[in-house]
Amino acid sequence: MTPTRFSPLQRGLHWLMAAAIIAMLFIGVGMVTTVQPRYLALIAVHKPLGIAILLLALLRIGVRLRRGAPPLPADLPPIQRFGAHASHLVLYGLMVAMPLIGWAMLSAGGYPVVLGGVLRLPPIAPHDDALQAVLRTAHTWLAYALFLTVIAHLGAALMHALIRRDGVFQTMAPWSRANRA
Repeated sequence: MTPTRFSPLQRGLHWLMAAAIIAMLFIGVGMVTTVQPRYLALIAVHKPLGIAILLLALLRIGVRLRRGAPPLPADLPPIQRFGAHASHLVLYGLMVAMPLIGWAMLSAGGYPVVLGGVLRLPPIAPHDDALQAVLRTAHTWLAYALFLTVIAHLGAALMHALIRRDGVFQTMAPWSRANRA
């Protein structure tokens, strides 16, 4: 049987991750535009939040592979259908790549990834200043790509909700139409 909505777990993960990713984008901007001591407070949130996003993304991918997704409307033009699938692949890829690249960047720079005081993640890249510089650049450019992809995703969601009114938004909405009636 094909689902008509994402499961409550899928919807919960979606909205939790949406909030975390938007917060992370603002924290990242704050980190690159500020100096001590605010920088240290932001980095103390950025590292564990990035790892949390990585873990949630892996969980979300597993749930998506197991439970699937509601079908797109039959009358959705092929280019929009392609865009929906491609943008979801890009989002999932970035939700995994960004934290891993950040972790590798810190490892290459010789900086620990500390989560909650004493929990320290092992380095995943060798200490190498040139590698750290490359990873920092990649992390920055992928953050821009993530920001643009999130904006496109939001725009598509609003188009489905307000213009097409084809039920696509309802598949991920935290409420159901029956509850709102």
